Amino acid sequence: MGNMKFWASAAHIAPVYLDPGASAEKACSVIAEAARNGASLVVFSESFLPGFPVWAALYPPIQSHQHFKRFLRASVYIDGPEIERVRKAASDNGVFVSIGFSERNPASVGGLWNSNILISDTGQILIHHRKLVATFFEKLVWDPGDGAGLVVASTRIGRIGGLICGENTNPLARYSLMTQGEQVHISSYPPIWPTRVPTESDNYDNRAANRIRASAHCFEAKCFGIVVAGRLDESACESIASDDPAIAAIIDASPRASSFFLGPTGAPMGDEMIDEGIGYAHIDLDDCVEQKRFHDVAAGYNRFDIFDVVVNRTRRKPIRFVEGSTEEPRRGPEALALPE
Repeated sequence: MGNMKFWASAAHIAPVYLDPGASAEKACSVIAEAARNGASLVVFSESFLPGFPVWAALYPPIQSHQHFKRFLRASVYIDGPEIERVRKAASDNGVFVSIGFSERNPASVGGLWNSNILISDTGQILIHHRKLVATFFEKLVWDPGDGAGLVVASTRIGRIGGLICGENTNPLARYSLMTQGEQVHISSYPPIWPTRVPTESDNYDNRAANRIRASAHCFEAKCFGIVVAGRLDESACESIASDDPAIAAIIDASPRASSFFLGPTGAPMGDEMIDEGIGYAHIDLDDCVEQKRFHDVAAGYNRFDIFDVVVNRTRRKPIRFVEGSTEEPRRGPEALALPE
């Protein structure tokens, strides 16, 4: 099962917006600092590389083409130098790292996924997850992922899984991780998530919504929760607003998400981060056991003779090529004969 106790850290940090190389360097610096402070796991936000595409919520689609092009160019490949740099930092500091990134599709010059990877303390990619369904305005940016990343990794600090943003509202996605013995659940979120002009009523409260979702999962799974949201710095706000004071006002008035930790009862623990910085919490995996006695939906508190759940973890590809036959081509009248 690995170490029963360890320190986890939440990197409530703004990336260098639309600069994936500089953002990767900033992530490496945060990893080193968290490791010096005793953390064994460092968690970054959704789409940390190269920042979150808030602009998709704020402009009509016909006015956001240039924003998409800039964001596309700043997105990264899974085997690119930015991810490699973060993997090396994880290995150099001997810590596990979870980081969100906008992933470029090698099969398309315009295709992107909303992705997250869990990196081991030796720099190996343990989980590569692509968000199953982009949420609301995100559909204008990211394509649907697949089930290949619905994996819980068994590590020396416990069994770690995670979902991206709105996926934490999907009970089947969450259940698929519960049934793999998940002990630590990572939830990654954007810095803001505007759904209405902030002056209107019934605007989306992302901070409250993130807490509800995370608490529900921790209570149901009897696991620890690490919730990490992004941050917008001044340069990101200026880049997104593009000198439009109305857009800048919406960004400024939109509620900011926080980063925090939860125990296996769903109760808060450790630091909650609102301002930029690194939060910490001490995790004792043994605390999960007592809660499992009450209702363990992956074991005795379920009816597997009634409920039958199947998850397809195939990595989806746009095409499958089959090499041609190496046999000599048939010539003459016999080439027209049908096989028996």
